[in-house]
Amino acid sequence: MINKPELIKKLKGYFDLNIYETKVWLALLSKGVSSAGEIAEISSVPRSRTYDVLESLEKRGFVIQKLGKPVKYIAVKPEIVIEKLKNNTTTYAEEKIKTLSGLKDTIEYKELKQLHNTGIEPIKNHELSTSIKGRSNLYLQMKSVMDSSSKTVHLTSSSFELTKKQKMFKETFAKLSKRKVDIKVMIGDDEAEAKKLSKKLGVEIRSRPINARFVIVDKTELIFTIKPTNVHEDFDYGVWINSPFFTSSLAYMFEMAWKN
Repeated sequence: MINKPELIKKLKGYFDLNIYETKVWLALLSKGVSSAGEIAEISSVPRSRTYDVLESLEKRGFVIQKLGKPVKYIAVKPEIVIEKLKNNTTTYAEEKIKTLSGLKDTIEYKELKQLHNTGIEPIKNHELSTSIKGRSNLYLQMKSVMDSSSKTVHLTSSSFELTKKQKMFKETFAKLSKRKVDIKVMIGDDEAEAKKLSKKLGVEIRSRPINARFVIVDKTELIFTIKPTNVHEDFDYGVWINSPFFTSSLAYMFEMAWKN
């Protein structure tokens, strides 16, 4: 079992190990307690490398060194390893979020903003049209343009999409409502679903037979997708357009559908 290439490949990815570390850990799990020489023989890892690998695994909490001579190693239970990795990941994520949250108060962030503003000033409106790849990137850009709104937000989506990113949309809509931004949302699902989502998100949502995903901000900026939600999120594509001429026309058609 321990020499199955597919098993080694999957465990390597799950636990963020290299090939040697994965083979040594599997070998030790199969024996329970072993010396470095025994592990090298079972795992087919060169003996000269086994000591380094065991030391690395010990530091990360996968194995424990047994007291006494000859030196032997004990495999840590998989469930304990998983819990340790979960805790480490949570701690790392919290520290990273704290660091990123404080970036706006740093000199480096101000320099980044200055560089961006310097680069964006010469660009004409029609040049601010680009493609966006990946659903997470689409959501981030949609949130960004909605956050910048001062007058109106017109959004068409689906119940699936609004529910999946409910926290993001709810927080954004709440901020916009405080600024008295006029928010109109339409979904292609039935009226019952629209009413249920309206209560959850705190904005009026209407049901219309429109199978589209786009957001219009202040009748000047538009982000629309060219793929349905049933494609893999990595292959989701959208287009961001900054064109009052085109976008105001689409906003007009949105208003017509909204009223009718």
